[in-house]
Amino acid sequence: MSSREQYAPGAASGAEARKEGEKWTLVLVRDLRHPPAKVWKALTDPEHLREWAPFDSDRNLGAVGTAKLSTVGAPKPLVTETHVKRADAPKVLEFSWGEQDIRWELEPLGGGGTRLTLWHNIDRRFISMGAAGWHICLDVLDRLIAGQPLGRIVGPDAMKFDGWQRLNAEYAKQFGVETPGWPSNTPKP
Repeated sequence: MSSREQYAPGAASGAEARKEGEKWTLVLVRDLRHPPAKVWKALTDPEHLREWAPFDSDRNLGAVGTAKLSTVGAPKPLVTETHVKRADAPKVLEFSWGEQDIRWELEPLGGGGTRLTLWHNIDRRFISMGAAGWHICLDVLDRLIAGQPLGRIVGPDAMKFDGWQRLNAEYAKQFGVETPGWPSNTPKP
């Protein structure tokens, strides 16, 4: 049995939904056992991104400027031009993904680890789904840096994953939002 088959995401934790006016931001904090320089490389290097992120990049994101991000698992090819607004290695990375802003903050922890904080502005209707997806992505990222790659689990593949539905429901409950679901073919009573 591969490590991917044995993988099960832990309980929903380390996330909050912040509301400013009509804008919602998902804030997800994860303590990793790897130094900031290694985490930075995983966040910016296209080869590393292909192993864990929900998008591919046509260039290293570690420098300010334009890049093209291709969303993985979209029903049809979805490529968006992004602008890396801030790349302060290995501390802060800011860029847009479609209409959404993403900011990664890396803070050194004692013992050589990193506190990684993701700020992602996202539609309220999808905030628990986003939290569940990023939760799994960060698990995969952690294992990739540790030299135990699971392979990317994103988009529709993540939603088929056993723990995804549970995470989606747990985060929805934590955020006080309705659990989003996909329309089913069964009529509602």
